[in-house]
Amino acid sequence: MQKKLFITGIGTEVGKTVCSAILTKYFKADYWKPIQSGDLDFSDSMKIKEWVGGHVVIHPEIYRLQLAASPHQSAAEEGVLINSNDFKIPETQNNLIVEGAGGLMVPISDEEFIIDLIEKLNLPVALVVRNYLGCINHTLLSLMLLEQKNIKIEYLILNGSFPSDSERIICNYIEGNTKIVRIADFEIITKESIENTLKQLEKIE
Repeated sequence: MQKKLFITGIGTEVGKTVCSAILTKYFKADYWKPIQSGDLDFSDSMKIKEWVGGHVVIHPEIYRLQLAASPHQSAAEEGVLINSNDFKIPETQNNLIVEGAGGLMVPISDEEFIIDLIEKLNLPVALVVRNYLGCINHTLLSLMLLEQKNIKIEYLILNGSFPSDSERIICNYIEGNTKIVRIADFEIITKESIENTLKQLEKIE
C-alpha cells in the first residue's frame, strides 16, 4: 500500500524540509512541493535532491514564486491567483511526501489556506513541531484545527530537543492513533547527517 503524507508545521522555520528529506529517504518516496515561495536559487526541491540523493524523484512545483513571503502575497506580486483546484497529486507508483508552505493557516489566496490544500488533496498529515517560546500554543491550536477538519494526523514529529514539561503537554494531547517521531538536532544538514539520523530512527510505519 502506498504511503502518502502531507508535511506541515506549527509555523515557519520549524524544519519541515529536513523532516521531509528524512521521511522521503525512510519511505523511499517521491517528493513534491506544490508551492515554492521564494528561494528559487536553492528551493526545497533542490535541498531534497541534495540531501536525499540524485536518484530521488522530484515532482515539479505547480507554482514557483519569486518573493519570499506568504504564497498569496508572492502570487499577487506576479499577478497570479492560486486556487486549490489547481493542484492534483502527481501520478506515481511510489510513496509520496508532499511538503506545504509554513503552517496550516498560511494563505494561498485571499479565500484559501494551506489547510484547504490539504483537504483538497485528501492526505494524512505529519505535523512538525520545534521547541521555542509559544510552541505549545501553536502545536495545540494546529492539532485542534486538524481534528476540527477531520484530517488524519498520522505523525507528530518532535524536531530537536524539548523540555520535558513542554513535551509532556504536547504528547498528552495526541490521540492514540497518532505516532510520535523524535528527530535529533542537526549541527549541519548533509546527505551523511540524514543517513545517520535514519540509522537512529525508530520504526515509524
